Amino acid sequence: MRAGFPDFRLGNVLATSFTGTLSERHGNAVERIPTPHRLVDWLTVSGLAVDSCTAAQLDLARELRESIHAAATAAALQDALPASAVQVINDRSAQGRAAAILTPEGERHWLLGSASSVEDALGVIAADAISVIAGERDGKLALCVSPTCLAAFFDTSQSRTRRWCDMNTCGNRQKKARFNANQRRNPRSPE
Repeated sequence: MRAGFPDFRLGNVLATSFTGTLSERHGNAVERIPTPHRLVDWLTVSGLAVDSCTAAQLDLARELRESIHAAATAAALQDALPASAVQVINDRSAQGRAAAILTPEGERHWLLGSASSVEDALGVIAADAISVIAGERDGKLALCVSPTCLAAFFDTSQSRTRRWCDMNTCGNRQKKARFNANQRRNPRSPE
């Protein structure tokens, strides 16, 4: 992957991983797909390799990302889904020409249209978002409890009580802050 960019935060769910390409939305936002080439990188590591990406396609991708985030957030809060977000998700899903294929190992992969276009990849992401938001999968949408993050994520833990989008980032940051606060309140006495 290209150097000089923040790492991708990949999860097990395509749609919510895609929304994670913008993190710390309520703090110092981190854009993980700032250029068309970086979107190509993300799609490649997500199993949706495309040949190239234009600035206009990057704009479509970001619009889809924000629409998925808005709809997933509403679903996690059990609010009405924003009509504009639903429209964007449906439009991207309908415009894609990808097919699910089964590998000899029993895994699903995506076969994009003959031109391997970004629109096909966005169609796959939109279809994944639809299945998650519609409740067709075993798990539940939740929001990260980090006040600077609040990312939507798909909780597949057995108890469905996961608190952070990513334990290695938001979870560790919150636990470290709690530890430091406890240390300040209860300093050790010198021996």
